[in-house]
Amino acid sequence: MKPADISTLPKIMVAPNGARRTKNDHPALPMTVHETVEAAKACYSAGATGLHAHVRDSTGTHVLDAHRYLDLLSEMNAAVPQMQVQITTEAVGKYSPGDQRQLVRDVVPKSVSISLQEMLSDGQPDRAHAFYRWAFKAGIAVQHILYSTEDLMRFSEIAIRGDIPGNQHQLLFVLGRYRADQQSVVSDLDPFLEALRSVEGNWAADWACCAFGKRETECLVYAVQNGGKARIGFENGLWNRSGELARDNADRVKDLVSALGD
Repeated sequence: MKPADISTLPKIMVAPNGARRTKNDHPALPMTVHETVEAAKACYSAGATGLHAHVRDSTGTHVLDAHRYLDLLSEMNAAVPQMQVQITTEAVGKYSPGDQRQLVRDVVPKSVSISLQEMLSDGQPDRAHAFYRWAFKAGIAVQHILYSTEDLMRFSEIAIRGDIPGNQHQLLFVLGRYRADQQSVVSDLDPFLEALRSVEGNWAADWACCAFGKRETECLVYAVQNGGKARIGFENGLWNRSGELARDNADRVKDLVSALGD
């Protein structure tokens, strides 16, 4: 079987668990490495070609644990080698930028997502820039998580300077992060699109978006219609476009595939 291509983002990437939700939120939410791999297999069959992966410790708590990530990557390579696997460095308020950088150095994954805000939060941009240059030389595909248009413009400034090297960058626009009810709407994407147009020509963007709540599918269809890609799954939303609770992550992928077909 042909290994996954990391040079571009998959059209549909599934985020099956995230850092915070548990089986109390949905019994089909994967918590262990084995459950995550089984969910990924089902989602691949449903139409997702990428996995955005979080790992948990024995208590179910989100951790940045190199050994657990290496176990997951090994199992995914055996089970679904065609599926791109992207590990996360999400801080959840307890990990420092240094911890995040060390995780990536220890795992050396093919693909990783990193919040620009989090990576620059310690006021040591030179260390962050050195890390980005190292990751580029190591051939690691970094998807930069951007929560606002301010994040996007800041990213563009750094990329133009060359402190985030490369001519094409993988981005994730997070829709509705700062809404009190965490319910994204389609129009949340428009400011990102406008800001992206303003920096076009300085570098190329391979971008996707994620959305929270019951309009997740609608928001992701709008992203694809506007040239983007989609990250879907129980990390952000538990409901299909009908308003009904999804059976599992594969059901969310099927819902999006159906909506894109419509």
